[in-house]
Order: sequence, then structure tokens, then C-alpha cells
Amino acid sequence: MKPDMTCDLGFVKLKNPVMTASGTFGSGEEYSEFFDIGRLGAVVTKGVSAVPWEGNPSPRIAETHSGMLNAIGLENPGLDRFLKKDLPFLKKSKTAIGVNVCGHTEEEYLEVVRKLTDEAISFLEINISCPNVKQGALAFGTDPSMVEKITREIKEATDKPVVMKLTPNVTDIKEIAKAAEAGGADGISLINTITGMKIDIERQCFALANKTGGLSGPAIHPVAVRMVYEASNAVKIPVIGMGGIESWQDAVEMMLAGADAVAIGAANFYNPAAALEIIDGIERYLDDHCIDKVSDLVGAVR
Repeated sequence: MKPDMTCDLGFVKLKNPVMTASGTFGSGEEYSEFFDIGRLGAVVTKGVSAVPWEGNPSPRIAETHSGMLNAIGLENPGLDRFLKKDLPFLKKSKTAIGVNVCGHTEEEYLEVVRKLTDEAISFLEINISCPNVKQGALAFGTDPSMVEKITREIKEATDKPVVMKLTPNVTDIKEIAKAAEAGGADGISLINTITGMKIDIERQCFALANKTGGLSGPAIHPVAVRMVYEASNAVKIPVIGMGGIESWQDAVEMMLAGADAVAIGAANFYNPAAALEIIDGIERYLDDHCIDKVSDLVGAVR
């Protein structure tokens, strides 16, 4: 008998624990040319803001050892375009839908959240790595009190499940995770990218126009595993683990550390079939180790 691959996060039940990481999969349509996205546990969309964002100036991407830096700036066409074009396509996919929400102020977040409340989506993922323009551009997610406050406000504005996406650029990820839980979050996802920099030594200038960017890819995986382990041991709500997952081995490791589900990010760029290969690999691993259900992996290493 095949292992049970279903993943129950409490607020949504997935056919398997593998989803996409926001910002690496568009809104699904782009990858539907490569495979049936309905096989995924969930599709998590690129960030959606209240109004269109132009993003940062180019160059916005730079390759690094075992990873990449990006400073896209959450460019997106805005909520109205998402509702008109992207969401109707996703509804046909027959898989769970997570919509990533971004904003520069609490009001911007709440505007998007309220408009999405009546839509047929599975959960909201709130990107609190965004710069808070009212607090000197300090990211919402770096201050526990701010994390708890904005989580509570978002929960009061919607009846949709709310997953707070945590930034790793903090001193203690446990305190941020506990703040999200205290604010009423239904789950947390981590890690977002790690701030980094690259300099072109031939041209003697920054590789990115923004100077700094978010590091992603295999280089950050050990950091992500450590933070998922710490966060999952600090809270009782579900944890979605991400950060440098490019193989089924990476995904299994993340779940053993405490992730209830996993999200595939940068690997999508160089291997469009990465998520499917990871789903199949996890299933083989369970079979090979005589493990009846994928949920038995979660937090098995303490």
C-alpha cells in the first residue's frame, strides 16, 4: 500500500506537503506549460499589493556561489489585475491556493486582505519582510511587537487562514515566531531570503542596483533548517519550511526538523520540475523506510 502523502495543516488539508515559494512560481500559469500544477500540494502566488508596484531598477538579479541574489522589489501588477487574470486560472488547478500579500503600511496590507476575504482561496501568506515606510523602512517582521500587532489586525480583518512569512534577518527567530502565534496566526512560513551583497570586482561596482538583495538557493539551506527547527519548537501552530530546498532529501530534512509542509523556491528557476521530483522522492523515501504517512516525519528529530 502506498504511503499516505496527505498533509493536514489544520486550516487546510493538502494532497501532499509540497508547495511553491512566493515569488518563484509567478501565479502558476507560467509553469502550467511544464506540468500539471494540480499535482502540487498548494500554489503560493507571487506577492500581491493593493496597487501596482514597479519594483527596483535593474540589474535586479545576480548569481552567487550555490545561490542567487535578487532585488526585484516585489514588482507586481496589483490586486485588481490579480483578481481579473491570475486567480481565475488558479481556481481551475484543483489544488490549494495561497495568496502572498505585501504592503508598505498596515493599511495597504489590510486593503488587500479585506478584498481577498470573499475569494475562493485556501489561505493568505503575509510577507512581513516588506519595509514599513512609517517606521523608517524597518521591515515589519524584525520587531516582535510589530509582528504581533499586524498579525492581530489582519486576523480581525478576515476569516481566511493567515500564515505569517518570517524574515531570517533577525536576532532570535523564536521570538518572532511566538509573536506571530500570539497575534493569532494560523501558521508561519520560513525562511524568506537572507540579506546579502555582491560586488563586481572588474567594474568595481555593486552587482545589484539596489546594492543589497535577498540571498536564496542551496547556500541558505542549513540556516533555514536551523531556523525551522527553532521556530517549530517554540510554537504550536503549523510551520511551512523553505530555504534552499532543491531535492527530496532537502525536503525530508526540513520536515524532520519540524516543518509540517515545505515550499520550493529558487530551484524552480533552473529545474521547473523540481517540485514534482521532490513529491515523488518523498513518497519513495517513505516506502523505502516503511513509514506509513508523511506526517510521521514532522519533527521526528528533536
